[in-house]
Amino acid sequence: MKKLTFKIILLALCFSVAAACGAEAKAPVKTEKVKRSTEIADPLEPINRLIFGINDILDKILIEPVAKTYKAIVPTPARNGVQNFIRNLETPLIVANSLLQGKFGDAGVATARFFINTTVGIGGLVDVAKSSGLTYKSEDFGQTLATWGFGDGFYIVLPILGPSSFRDGIGLAADTYADPVRIIADNTGKEWIYYTRAGLEGVDYRSRMITAIDDLRRNSLDYYAAARSAYGQKRASLIDDEGEGDGASAGSAPVIDYYAPQ
Repeated sequence: MKKLTFKIILLALCFSVAAACGAEAKAPVKTEKVKRSTEIADPLEPINRLIFGINDILDKILIEPVAKTYKAIVPTPARNGVQNFIRNLETPLIVANSLLQGKFGDAGVATARFFINTTVGIGGLVDVAKSSGLTYKSEDFGQTLATWGFGDGFYIVLPILGPSSFRDGIGLAADTYADPVRIIADNTGKEWIYYTRAGLEGVDYRSRMITAIDDLRRNSLDYYAAARSAYGQKRASLIDDEGEGDGASAGSAPVIDYYAPQ
C-alpha cells in the first residue's frame, strides 16, 4: 500500500512538471472576455435522439433505482466522503489541465488540496482544504482544448455516458488515457480498481442529480432539446470559469450528465 501511494504521488508530480513544460509553449494569451455561445450544432440529431432515448430507458430501469437505493442506505457523510475521495484521485489531471491552460494559480491550489486532503484528510475522504479557502475546481482536457481555441464541433450523445461534443469527447478520451488511476491499475493487473471507481463515481453523481433530472423530464416540452441546451450552458460556464465545477470529474464522464448543476 505504501509503495502504491508513493507511486500515485510521484506520478502526480511528474504529470504536473510535464504539463508545465507544455503550458509554457501553449498557454493562451489573455484577451478581453467574450460571452461564449451555449448552442452546440447537432447535425446528428436523429442518431443522437435514438441513443438519448435508449440511455433514458436504461436510466429509468437500472441507473436511477441504483442511485436512489445508494442515497437511501448510505448516510450523507459517507457519500460526501466518496465524492471527496474521487475528487482527490483526479487531482493530477486537474493540475495538468490547469497548467496547460496557463492557470498556474489554480494548479497550485489543486496541488495544495491534494497534499492536504491526502494527509490530514485521511486519504482524501475529508475535504480539509476547503475549510482553508482552497475550493475544488474541476478542469478537463475538453476545457483545455476550448481555452486553446477549439470549438465544440458537433453535439454527440454517448451511450450510457450521455451528452458530449466532438471536442469534449476527444478531451474525455485524453483524460481517460492519462488518468494515473487507470495507468497504475493496468500496470499492476488490477483493472477492477479503475472500473469500480468509475461505477461508484457514476452512482454517487447520479444520486445527487435525482431531483434535477426528474424536474427536467417533467417540465420540458422536449426533454432531448432541454438536456442538450443545459449541457451547452454548463460546459460554457465551466470553460469561462463561472462555476466551481461540481459536475463531471476530470478523468471520466458521469452517467447521464444532463446538466450537472452546482
